[in-house]
Amino acid sequence: MKITSLEQIPSAPMQMAGAVGVTKQVPLGVADGVPNFSFRVFTVVPGGHTPYHIHDSEHLNYIIQGEGALVNEAGELHPVKAGDFSLVEPNEKHQYRNVSATEDFKMICAVPVAYE
Repeated sequence: MKITSLEQIPSAPMQMAGAVGVTKQVPLGVADGVPNFSFRVFTVVPGGHTPYHIHDSEHLNYIIQGEGALVNEAGELHPVKAGDFSLVEPNEKHQYRNVSATEDFKMICAVPVAYE
């Protein structure tokens, strides 16, 4: 069993091509011995965005703070805000953007450990 607080988890810049103004924390992951899924927390500064990318596994997301947009393959922006859940299905091209001019956008992203 493990209990931790996000404030205790180190933050590092997202190291994926195409990421702008994104940091990542892993409060529960491989290093903690999770058997199946990792929880990652991404913080996106105003004007920032995750890479526009695709992967073989689903992503389960929960928006903790702020307002953003989930961009699909057609380039359509779907608004998301604190308290929303979103599903990105396998092989669905996507990107998260912070649409606020002043507030960070923060979300939990649950993925299979192999993707961590």
